[in-house]
Amino acid sequence: MGFGAIIIGDEIVRGKRSDKHFAKLIELLALRGLHLDWSLYLGDDRRRLTETLALSLKTQDAVFSFGGIGVTPDDHTRQAAAAAAGVPLRLHPEAEAEIRARFAQTGTEVTRDRLQLGEFPAGSRIIPNPFNRIPGFSFADHHFFPGFPQMAHPMLEWVLDSYYRERFHRVAEAEQAIIVWEGNEGTLLDLMRRIEAEHAGLTVFSLPSFGSAAMRRHIELGVRGDPAQVPIAMQKICAEVSRLGFQWDEPERKTPAGAGVG
Repeated sequence: MGFGAIIIGDEIVRGKRSDKHFAKLIELLALRGLHLDWSLYLGDDRRRLTETLALSLKTQDAVFSFGGIGVTPDDHTRQAAAAAAGVPLRLHPEAEAEIRARFAQTGTEVTRDRLQLGEFPAGSRIIPNPFNRIPGFSFADHHFFPGFPQMAHPMLEWVLDSYYRERFHRVAEAEQAIIVWEGNEGTLLDLMRRIEAEHAGLTVFSLPSFGSAAMRRHIELGVRGDPAQVPIAMQKICAEVSRLGFQWDEPERKTPAGAGVG
């Protein structure tokens, strides 16, 4: 099982609003020793949403979907999820109870439109919403949240803690890196390939930067994975980087333009 995200809304893909979900999802997963494997941004297009969900439902991934579960004309996520799963939309009894309780608190009439907020693909489970009691829903390992961060993020934490606790911190992982000043990936490519070949439990990463007025050009070069192998691999990397004639430093002590460290 991997973890994926689908972030939905024309307002995001057209640049009218900034996405708040991607970074928060990464943060909440990391706190639990998990990480995100993939993410998609989609507009409010029911056909595309249906096709995307039909594909992701065939995987074993847990998928977190944000946005589009309301009842306005540009909300298509509930209908797309039902079509992708091949099941009808039905008013979920627990969702209906939560919706009625919510509007009873405010003294507001429970209209047909408001009850539609609780129509989910048949076989769904509700996701409690501590903000206003209007629930989201889970279908298999797909979890659907409203687009509002103040609602979605507590609901996301509830899903993680309710359904995936046994996966928390299950795989130990460490990460170390150095800054290679004026480095270029072409020169370091053989080193990176050799480290991955010699250490099957590690992934080598390279993050180049063209630099700026405050920071000269550099590459953040490192490894992540098996904690026992990380320091051994980093010793090899540091030794080879020095042999190739590059200066390097630790990431948290990036040197301003013109300075030098050996």
